[in-house]
Amino acid sequence: MVENKQPVIELQEAVVTFERNKSEITAVDHVSLTIDRGEIYGIIGYSGAGKSTLIRLINHLQVPSAGKVIVNQQDLADLDKQQFQQARKKIGMIFQHFNLMNSRTILNNVEFPLLGEKLSKTERREKALALLKLVELEELADAFPDQLSGGQKQRVAIARALANNPDILVSDEATSALDPKTTLSILKLLQRLNQQLGLTIVLITHEIQVIQTICHRVGVMEAGKIIEQGKVSEVFRHPKERLTEEFIDTSINVQDALSRIQQKRLDNLFLLKFIGETTNQAVVTEMAQKYALSANILFANVDQFDDLTVGVMILALNGPEVTAGVNYLRQQGVRVEEIAKRVTQS
Repeated sequence: MVENKQPVIELQEAVVTFERNKSEITAVDHVSLTIDRGEIYGIIGYSGAGKSTLIRLINHLQVPSAGKVIVNQQDLADLDKQQFQQARKKIGMIFQHFNLMNSRTILNNVEFPLLGEKLSKTERREKALALLKLVELEELADAFPDQLSGGQKQRVAIARALANNPDILVSDEATSALDPKTTLSILKLLQRLNQQLGLTIVLITHEIQVIQTICHRVGVMEAGKIIEQGKVSEVFRHPKERLTEEFIDTSINVQDALSRIQQKRLDNLFLLKFIGETTNQAVVTEMAQKYALSANILFANVDQFDDLTVGVMILALNGPEVTAGVNYLRQQGVRVEEIAKRVTQS
């Protein structure tokens, strides 16, 4: 990521409203954010949060109802037709479902955005082949889309998106249709392109793994608003919103574990979260010994967010000094939440 921060995308109090069933729906609600040149910025939220509408503002597929969208220091609303077409060429877009043309070869698909350029047939072919080599698919140039796997199709879509030498690459849920292994390979490819070409990449997703794998900064979106944003490690070190906590819990499988454990109707259950250095400390063992407590570990997991390690543990504590033990953990920097016993009906 480039250290000298230079804004390449700025949204200033952007608003998008739609008419639906004679009522006004606000899809994007006064969103302000800045994305710096050369960074990978992730926007995460559940379906209906307004992510896709927000990202369409960046390449002006969606015109804001109010506010400004500034790309490469140009207010897109102020550009004439020719200027706008040139500005849009600097923004590549990849989609969840690839949008490849099945009647054309892989090479022809990548060549397609170049047909309107002043290039000879040989020049177009050479450029398309170079892009296919960049995404490691040059040997499939003469194949057709229906002969490719999902991951290969997405690589073709990425190569096509790079045809006009964009400064910005926008990804609209580009990995959500792929299996986990393929998703990781596509994310690593995007990370390499970011580093190799200096591309600014904007990802929208509902998958926290996408954010934690390659993003530098993140915006958490809910009901049309960016409710929390910042460096990935900082947002997940000190989450301010419950939705952010939910995404973290999803990543480290907390919710599934809680559901299973609560069915056992155990008392004195505690959810422990270890952030950063505390993950390397044997604080639970020290606490149990210090206060003569029985500490039964029912679940534990560790995950990585950018440069931040996050650990989680579900603990059943028994003994006369449970409260003192919990206070000790908190003094050591561990976040502790008591889990109320859920009474299930048989």
